[in-house]
Amino acid sequence: MRHPDDVLFAGEKPFPSLPVVDHYAGSEKLISKALALQQELGPVFDITCDCEDGARAGAEAEHAEMCARLIMSEANHFHRVGARIHDITHPHWEQDLEILVGGAGSRLPFITLPKPRSAEDVRRQIHVLRQTETLHGLKHSIPVHVLIETHGALREVWQIAALEGVESLDFGLMDFVSGHHGAIPGSAMKSPGQFEHPLIVRAKCEIAAAALGSGVVPSHNVTTELNDPDIIRSDASRARLEFGFLRMWSIHPRQIEPILAAMRPDFSEIETAGEILCAAQEADWGPIQHAGKLHDRASYRYYWESLKRAAATGMSLPPDLRQRFFAGCP
Repeated sequence: MRHPDDVLFAGEKPFPSLPVVDHYAGSEKLISKALALQQELGPVFDITCDCEDGARAGAEAEHAEMCARLIMSEANHFHRVGARIHDITHPHWEQDLEILVGGAGSRLPFITLPKPRSAEDVRRQIHVLRQTETLHGLKHSIPVHVLIETHGALREVWQIAALEGVESLDFGLMDFVSGHHGAIPGSAMKSPGQFEHPLIVRAKCEIAAAALGSGVVPSHNVTTELNDPDIIRSDASRARLEFGFLRMWSIHPRQIEPILAAMRPDFSEIETAGEILCAAQEADWGPIQHAGKLHDRASYRYYWESLKRAAATGMSLPPDLRQRFFAGCP
């Protein structure tokens, strides 16, 4: 029987399959703690080693070398540990790439580019990344995640999303608010303001639309709440249901599980998805009837994306569904 990935999206650019949480950690201690938690929970969240905000001035090379070492370590069980480099105006961003690609390129799932001012900035950094990969003999291209946090990047967000190699667009709320010179109040950096201020709403809608329209993943900014899981879950739920974000940053281990819970599909929908997809596969993906309604490839695609999201967020799936559609997945 044919797998849905081989039938439903044939001839199309495959939509990236990413964990729904991107957890940032800057120091060796925090990265090591995140790796231990990832081993416990499984590959349901990514880890991003932060070379931008994590490195002390003057110690950029040392910090990047530490990140490369941890990425290559045995503690990295699932090969889902990326890195954020310095921005294009910083004198060490090319050195970051050299150290990370040279020391850990074979296991880097992505590189995150902060604070581009234009699509040309992103294009230039991707070009240098590709040159560095060639220099070190990499046989594949490392995907790129781009932080949209400046006026120029938001203005050219559709061009950025369309660049080859871009896998995710991430919203940098704090820097975006700061870039408005006080015109946006500080209350817009947290809830409910971050979901209500018109300039923030505009930015989030534009980023999500550009990402989804270009076949890349929209990733939501952090929540500043560290202790109350209900607030964290609510922020993640609003990001997912109201703005279409499929992934969200975490800056503290306590944020990971509430974000996962909010990003999971409704269980009843997953039951329906399983029934429809099994029947469709039995019919070799021709039209079927289910519960008195007609279904074809359009609805199959929707339910298959829902089922994949359920698996990616660690939802428990019936053994027959897991064996049928996810055999060989961790």
